[in-house]
Amino acid sequence: MSGDSSYSEGAGWIQWFCNMEDHQFLCEVDSDFIRDNFNLYGLKSKFNFYNEALDLILSSETPDDEDLEDERFLEVYQEATDLYGLIHARFIITAKGLALMKDKFLSGKFGACPRVLCDRSNVLPVGMSEELRTSRVKVFCPRCEEVYIPKKKCPDVDGAYFGCSFPSIFIMNFVQEIQIAPNNQQYVPRIFGFRVYKKKGSRYQDTQQKPAEITHYSEEQLKKLRGKNEQQSKEDYVQK
Repeated sequence: MSGDSSYSEGAGWIQWFCNMEDHQFLCEVDSDFIRDNFNLYGLKSKFNFYNEALDLILSSETPDDEDLEDERFLEVYQEATDLYGLIHARFIITAKGLALMKDKFLSGKFGACPRVLCDRSNVLPVGMSEELRTSRVKVFCPRCEEVYIPKKKCPDVDGAYFGCSFPSIFIMNFVQEIQIAPNNQQYVPRIFGFRVYKKKGSRYQDTQQKPAEITHYSEEQLKKLRGKNEQQSKEDYVQK
């Protein structure tokens, strides 16, 4: 829960929470979205201190040092964190949420793909499950379509705060604007800048050759072949 306490003065809980260290993947959810019960359907049963956690999220005040030392407050705070995360997963697939995440994506807030051929393409956050405490947030590259562990591990950010479908919905909405092109290139090995070619007759080339096709013969053809082989063997014997 490391954060800048001086920054929190005058800011609401949401702004304070999203500006904490390692929370750069999160965007600020509108308070009006949170106050709409329709957007919170099905969440109450997941939490023991649901009402207290919701009040904390919507609070215009931010925790101080005394609050963060109180055990009861910390229980509510942990539930508020997870509740906000699940609300966040729903918000980022709305029109406004997608727009906020697009700004983060274009500015590289989520990081870049570690794959060489993707040329440091921007990545998107993704969860491996919709359920809490299953796995931490990962990142998805739209070019190679692979999932990676983010460079900044984000230990406090659960993958459920984004959900499994966010990258797909994001790409469907902005595929033309951000021009995500799949990368079908293959890596070419080089030694001192020179391309490596297969050596003719090498073991590698031999292993890559296709096996000979198997020819199927009828019984009559097999009898003729046996007869020819026997005749050839007799002729070879006579010559010797």
